[in-house]
Amino acid sequence: MKVFNRQVSGRSLTVFGFETLLISGSVLLAAQVHGVLGHAADAIWKVVLVTALCELCFYYNDLYDLTRVHAATELVVHVLQGTGAAAIALAVLSVVLPSMLGGGTFITTLGMLLIAIPLWRLAFLGLTSEPYLEDRVLIVGTGTLAQTVARQIRCQHDFAYRVVGFIDDAAAVERGGAGPVLGSHADLSRVIAQHGITRVIIGLADRRGHLPIQDLLHAKLAGVCVEDAATTYERLAGKILVDDLKPSWLIFSDGFQASRLTRFGKRAFDLVFALAGFILAIPIMALTALAVTLDSRGPIFYCQERVGENGRLFTLCKFRSMRTDAEQGTPIWAKDKDDRVTRVGRFIRLTRLDELPQFWNVLRGDMSFVGPRPERQFFVEQLEAAIPFYAARHAVKPGVTGWAQVKYRYGASVEDALEKLRYDLYYIKHRSLVFDLTILLDTVKVIVARKGAQ
Repeated sequence: MKVFNRQVSGRSLTVFGFETLLISGSVLLAAQVHGVLGHAADAIWKVVLVTALCELCFYYNDLYDLTRVHAATELVVHVLQGTGAAAIALAVLSVVLPSMLGGGTFITTLGMLLIAIPLWRLAFLGLTSEPYLEDRVLIVGTGTLAQTVARQIRCQHDFAYRVVGFIDDAAAVERGGAGPVLGSHADLSRVIAQHGITRVIIGLADRRGHLPIQDLLHAKLAGVCVEDAATTYERLAGKILVDDLKPSWLIFSDGFQASRLTRFGKRAFDLVFALAGFILAIPIMALTALAVTLDSRGPIFYCQERVGENGRLFTLCKFRSMRTDAEQGTPIWAKDKDDRVTRVGRFIRLTRLDELPQFWNVLRGDMSFVGPRPERQFFVEQLEAAIPFYAARHAVKPGVTGWAQVKYRYGASVEDALEKLRYDLYYIKHRSLVFDLTILLDTVKVIVARKGAQ
């Protein structure tokens, strides 16, 4: 079965791996001190559960997003918030399962984590800021593509990249950008040797007759990483740079495949969890239906045709969140803080309760739990005419939630649709059951952080 192959930085894996050992070690040490370790099998499941719970709290406090949380002061604040959340979660767990952790073990573990985690994170921050641990990057080209990748490298902290400069024959024309121009294409070998370059990124929109092929081959054979700008951007940003993307890149790129076993597993996952979710959500859906009825006149459900897998139309149902006269005549984009949304509608959209009837769409096979959000045919036709490769998002089943939904704000324009397409294509390229699970975890995080639709 295909596993989750989304690129994860070595820094993030190091942080996660070391903290797994740190948390589990703290629990074991505290249990040993207080003499409550018990049998090996009993101790193992307790340590695993406590460690997972703590790391989940850290995850929801952005502690594994090194780009979002990297300044020392900000880092300490998030560590304390994450540890506090973990303390509350462990306290609740101790009440639900009294045999889980004794009071002394709980306090000792918490005390060790409050000291060990901030010290470890500050030490890691200091260590990874050393220039000799970073990849020294040279970008070939100075145009829009090259500058976009350079900006992406500078604004992230997950990957250890440092832009040393650019080379370009057209540098005299386009040098007003994001870094020093160190020479022309003919100077590639000299620049690599002089500046200790370890990674060369090709950022030329038009490469025909412009690439120093022999010098690049020599660098590659000497151990320098040489890669396309689109590949670098995909790794750093978690999305695909559609601008100036060639069909050949999509055709010959790795990914965009799902084995028969993966598709079967995804469908089985959808059926089991949609059925369980539907049954468990019946009381909530009944209360939501009552609230919609009492809040404004009109039907409880809002049903609309959407474009699904391979362009097939299906009827999507949601709890109605807008007035019945919200749209008359030509369809219009839903907007952030839309004044057509009712009072109850605003709440159910923010908490995603309006999406609960889509469990039925998942059971029917029209949708999956995770995938690109389905759009109306009227807008699809406009977007396909305006945005290259937009139709590619219909290669998979649409989802109740998706990578674009957890990574990007509520969108209501062609520009927003383009940005979401970058995330949708990334999901289609890297889709797997493990990736789906991380998106579901992120969806909960988005709802809890009140970043839902407005």
